[in-house]
Amino acid sequence: MSQKKNKRRKHIEKFLLEHGAVSIGALAEILDVSTQTIRRDIDKLCEGGLLNRRHGRVELTQRHSNTPFDQRASTNLAEKRDIGAATAELIPDGSTIFISIGSTPLSVARALRYRKSLTVITNNLSAAMALSDELTNRIILPGGELRLPDRDILGDEVLEFFSRYRAEFSIFSVAGVAEDGSLLEFHAAEVRAREQIRANSLKSFLVLDNSKFGRLAPAVGENIMDVDTIILDRIPGEKYIQLLEKIQDRLILTEGHDYEV
Repeated sequence: MSQKKNKRRKHIEKFLLEHGAVSIGALAEILDVSTQTIRRDIDKLCEGGLLNRRHGRVELTQRHSNTPFDQRASTNLAEKRDIGAATAELIPDGSTIFISIGSTPLSVARALRYRKSLTVITNNLSAAMALSDELTNRIILPGGELRLPDRDILGDEVLEFFSRYRAEFSIFSVAGVAEDGSLLEFHAAEVRAREQIRANSLKSFLVLDNSKFGRLAPAVGENIMDVDTIILDRIPGEKYIQLLEKIQDRLILTEGHDYEV
């Protein structure tokens, strides 16, 4: 294989690991080659089990990608509702907040529907729509391509967008938490966006249910020890007790509490 071809295929792999899916035409434009060349590259990469090609798009295979958004959004509904309500109690009217992608941050957005005069800076279109009925809210969205079916926006433009704002609170979830507390995502772009909003907020909220502990994902970010407040439904098991004891002064457990929703 020529060095040029190998470099191009490595670039394709890296792009898909960050973005999850992309059209054949967009890849051809990004790499400045013909769609026929891209199709040959994709056919070869699909043999390795990393990618699938379908309907003019290429995407990561299921074992390298996240669970579909609608499936995640309908899982652990009661737990996510309580996590959302507990987080909303900490955010007063008039706050400026970052809301990241994911189904649990969406639950927080839904719980914030009675707040007024919020400034919401988000790349999570579902969260933006959940807060759009309150006319006193200001909602700021980045430009770029909407990622479906997640209904969010990722990429370098989003990172630059978040860097232009400061907020009192950042609200985000993760794909998984490792035994050492490392926060995991399926795409490096998600890690970078999360790190940016955390750095640009006065107080960070990690919102997640216990199923995220021990869940594997390839992109590694910061550690749970770096987060200001963690809102969790319940302790995930004995394996994580020691880790959570280190952050018990910043940990809110929702199990056993009644929340107004």
